[in-house]
Amino acid sequence: MLSERRLEVLRAIVQDYVGTEEPVGSKALTERHRLGVSPATIRNDMAALEDEGFIAQPHTSAGRIPTDKGYRLFVDKLAGVKPLSSPERRAIQNFLDGAVDLDDVVGRTVRLLAQLTRQVAVVQYPSLTRSTVRHVELLALAPARLMLVLITDTGRVEQRIIDCQAPFGETSLADLRARLNSRVVGRRFADVPQLVQDLPESFEQDDRGTVSTVLSVLLETLVEETEERLMIGGTANLTRFGHDFPLTIRPVLEALEEHVVMLKLLGEANDSGMTVRIGHENAHEGLASTSVVTVGYGSGDEAVAKLGVVGPTRMDYPGTMGAVRAVARYVGQILAES
Repeated sequence: MLSERRLEVLRAIVQDYVGTEEPVGSKALTERHRLGVSPATIRNDMAALEDEGFIAQPHTSAGRIPTDKGYRLFVDKLAGVKPLSSPERRAIQNFLDGAVDLDDVVGRTVRLLAQLTRQVAVVQYPSLTRSTVRHVELLALAPARLMLVLITDTGRVEQRIIDCQAPFGETSLADLRARLNSRVVGRRFADVPQLVQDLPESFEQDDRGTVSTVLSVLLETLVEETEERLMIGGTANLTRFGHDFPLTIRPVLEALEEHVVMLKLLGEANDSGMTVRIGHENAHEGLASTSVVTVGYGSGDEAVAKLGVVGPTRMDYPGTMGAVRAVARYVGQILAES
């Protein structure tokens, strides 16, 4: 275990390196921080931190920089989550409140996260496998043509046109709409097939064919829309950190382009809690020089998807974690109210 003083020295090194982009020496620490000890003592503490792998000497200068292990200790033990100011929170709410549909919510969230953190923002669309049905609407377009509208608890809306084998009366349509909603509203997508399988038998013989057709289209819609999607924004922000990446940022850009890689990365994070993966903790080789901060968001207690940012390991962790958490909370509120 490190002593409290050495933990404070590590905290100061991380803060100074993130702020100045320059390796940190004992003289600078003495001048900038009230550590209450001599430069010689700080040099001894830095030597001990280096021996234990928390800091490293990048070249022959007297300065040191944090390692992945040092950043990990900083995040786990030393860094609080920096709360956003009242103006920042109002700006987030005003920006997101203007969204007109789910695509707009995701698009605005990506832009907002990238601007707040000055990193690459990644937002996963709500997973329909975790979603529930908010409402099923059935509309008559013609005597033998219907429109099915499926609305989820995350604000997603899917529409399908159904051509029936025979005319379907308004009374039968209202009856089907009421019975269908009484069975599926508030239920998970995965449970819907079992909940509606015997529904055709409760209708008159002449209507059963149409009811079965409507249910078939509904179930096909549920299956079609389970594909996972995400949106990425702010990739140009990486160019500000060119010297933070060994040789080139190309491996990072290639990893970001592979949405399968990013979806897997998000899937490995905790469902609702904050997850911070630092440097080589990221399994994908292209992300070994980055840190990834993610958190779940949702319209209730359970997360339906995740969002976060990707940036260099030399990251303002308290500020980034605060921004990611705040944005996730507001997105969840919007989904709950939509």
